[in-house]
Amino acid sequence: MEQTLYFILLLIALCSVSECVQRQYYYISEAKSWTEAQRYCREKYTDLATVDNMNDMNVVKSLIEVKYVWIGLQRTSVDKWQWSSGDPVLYLNWSIGQPNNGHECAVMKNGQWHDVSCSNNQTFICNNTNTGLVFVNQMKNWRDAQSYCRQNHIDLVSVRNQNENQQLQQFISNNSHISGDVWIGLFRVSWQWSDQSDSLFRYWKSGEPNDVNEKCAVITDDTQREWNDNPCYKEFPFVFCLWFVLCPEKLILIKENLTWSEALTYCRQNHTYLVSVHSGEIQRRVMNVVKWASTEAVWLGLRHSCTLGLWFWVSGQTECYQNWAPGNGTGEDCEHTVRSGAVQSGGDQLWISRPETDRLNFICSRN
Repeated sequence: MEQTLYFILLLIALCSVSECVQRQYYYISEAKSWTEAQRYCREKYTDLATVDNMNDMNVVKSLIEVKYVWIGLQRTSVDKWQWSSGDPVLYLNWSIGQPNNGHECAVMKNGQWHDVSCSNNQTFICNNTNTGLVFVNQMKNWRDAQSYCRQNHIDLVSVRNQNENQQLQQFISNNSHISGDVWIGLFRVSWQWSDQSDSLFRYWKSGEPNDVNEKCAVITDDTQREWNDNPCYKEFPFVFCLWFVLCPEKLILIKENLTWSEALTYCRQNHTYLVSVHSGEIQRRVMNVVKWASTEAVWLGLRHSCTLGLWFWVSGQTECYQNWAPGNGTGEDCEHTVRSGAVQSGGDQLWISRPETDRLNFICSRN
């Protein structure tokens, strides 16, 4: 007999001028391994729960009635670095031989970067859009430093190019009271949500995760309901499923480097289309998504026809709205390779023309 499913539905509406997001958490009373839970949620809803911030976490905590609960966080073979602010990592300035310790956080030392344990206590530098760089002369571990910056300023400092690195180095040199290493906002991403988004929000229990062989995350039964890593084959009686409903469609950044044709195939098989940007509203939503990309540009569903001499969206929508970077979108070279459209992941996030054989991240849309 099919087990009875007990679920609690909670709706969070996060609306702004440019988009409306509804999240529904389903509370499922059925013991499954992480992989089985993922399959169940994808078949019946959308995916295992993604927890993006403390508000999400508080909602999830309010639903828990048992000890351990699977969420959609899983350790992956992906081993890359990410800025705490969400800025794309387009520039790195590691000291010779760094990173070399497998640690997950970074400090600046003599103008260059070193990987160190996130549990170390260091002073740190925040970024504030109004006042610029802010030195905090308090000894905190990286996660506490991140929380402090987010609560009092914007975030831990990001370094996006050589000029910014030099500015940061000069800032440190000009402040004689800064001594030793200082935290910057760079950290290693070795965990990913089931929906393929990076886990920028973390809620690990102290000392966790502590075992590379434990590749799936649970919410524990401690007072704070913090996270712990666990073997994926274990079975727990409750899982959470998360269903996104975006108005009018969901934009999904896929952080795989594919050619334009491969990206188009991927989106058609797994979602709907490569995204079409046919209005300023959609462009603003794309800008919110594309900043998480790991490549300097991201494929759109925009294609050039040499036969007709025009650009078109593969979804069939008319190309009325345009957001081309200067020198792009006109006078395409039809002799060497087909051109496809991409959006810059940094800067002004304008559209650019790229050879279809380039390998980039891409954005799928799901109705």
